[in-house]
Amino acid sequence: MFSPTALRPRFAKWLIATGLFLMLSGCVDKPNTLERVKEDGVLRVVTRNSPATYFQDRNGETGFEYELVKRFADDLGVKLKIETADNLDDLYGQLGKPGGPVLAAAGLVSSEKRKQQVRFSHSYLEVTPQIIYRNGQSRPTNAADLVGKTIMVLKGSTHADQLAALKKKYPGIQYEESDAVEVVDLLRMVDEGQIDLTLVDSNEVAMNQVYFTNARVAFDLGDASNQSWAVAAGDDNSLLNEINDFLDKSQKNGTLQRLKDRYYGHVDVLGYMGAYTFAQHLQQRLPKYEKHFKAYAKEEKVDWRLLAAIGYQESLWQPAVTSKTGVRGLMMLTQNTAQAMGVSNRLDAKQSIMGGAKYLAYMKDQLDDSIQEPDRTWFALAAYNVGSGHLDDARKLAAKEGLNPDKWLDVKKILPRLSQKQWYSKTRYGYARGGEPVHFVANIRRYYDILTWVTQPQLEGDQVAQGNLHVPGIDKTKPPEENPPL
Repeated sequence: MFSPTALRPRFAKWLIATGLFLMLSGCVDKPNTLERVKEDGVLRVVTRNSPATYFQDRNGETGFEYELVKRFADDLGVKLKIETADNLDDLYGQLGKPGGPVLAAAGLVSSEKRKQQVRFSHSYLEVTPQIIYRNGQSRPTNAADLVGKTIMVLKGSTHADQLAALKKKYPGIQYEESDAVEVVDLLRMVDEGQIDLTLVDSNEVAMNQVYFTNARVAFDLGDASNQSWAVAAGDDNSLLNEINDFLDKSQKNGTLQRLKDRYYGHVDVLGYMGAYTFAQHLQQRLPKYEKHFKAYAKEEKVDWRLLAAIGYQESLWQPAVTSKTGVRGLMMLTQNTAQAMGVSNRLDAKQSIMGGAKYLAYMKDQLDDSIQEPDRTWFALAAYNVGSGHLDDARKLAAKEGLNPDKWLDVKKILPRLSQKQWYSKTRYGYARGGEPVHFVANIRRYYDILTWVTQPQLEGDQVAQGNLHVPGIDKTKPPEENPPL
């Protein structure tokens, strides 16, 4: 048998060793948020699916917030994982949940209420809240004019807080908060007269004003506010400090300004330039590239005039242009599309036309066999513009509405719904500027009709020949400048 006295020294040593181990273990700090992000190799971010924040187009993932937070993830050397929230309350609620997003980047404006839930970063964009009304209606000029109007804003937004504060002074102000809409929905509802007014930030107005020509700015409501990112509440400042350093650096090195110019510094003008300008370009620009359109259209078995019409819609037959979204060249190809089509230099007109012809043919080949001509061509054009994924979403929505998903006349009615939250939230690919492919196809069809007419071997009647070019029904008077919307 073992002697109890012999066991005591050994047991004492074990107790000492165990105690030391536990003491040392207790001294090891748990990794902070920034360390966990780097260890995982993933930055999880929650945002909104909207044109000013994050959405997918033919270039892939895009949006002001997406581009900025992607640069932050690259700086950290980690991958970016985007999640979208259904509404602002949901967005704030997701922060800090185990395994959930550690950062919210969604055009957020801090408020005393939200500061109790989260912590906000340094600001990166100054915006002004603006009252929006419908052109043709009485324009409100101050807060008192909001009384008696139908007003809707995003649920949980600082705009709702502003209206709540105003209501104390003007009890007659009535407004509705909705979590079933996004800003684009609010602007559309004003544009269509469904509501009298809404309150949105100036950057959202600038982003969407071209799509809603009846929606106008009535007046600025209050002072400018600052948009910031948000992290979970608590004492862990590791990620927040890194974010602030990044935003400060982006302000100094011009990154923020470049993004602001790209997304808010220009107003896209949808639609065609006008018959007068098109006639001028037919004579001055098309002859330089006509042989390339014909050659590559023949290779890909598409109509060269359709290919030329796409080139005009995309670049006005200018080979050295670059859009604000990064697509380049006469046929406005993305970098990924250019590489896939074998284009090494997007600014080379011949290569660009070759790539555009291949891409159009590819889009046509990808369509379901059930789609027949001429609808097949219009669907291919829409996919060329918005991407095949969003087009499939629209076709599925059309089928659910009892429309024919194989007919362009039916699907073009549905495509604009992809910019409305109540519809795009039900789709696979989410938000898209669904009105753009509708305009895109309509404009190209118009250019194509004119090109078809002017290239007929024989012309009937007494059409007027301008030089060696016949232009049908074109007003030779330069059209007056239109007043810009808003």
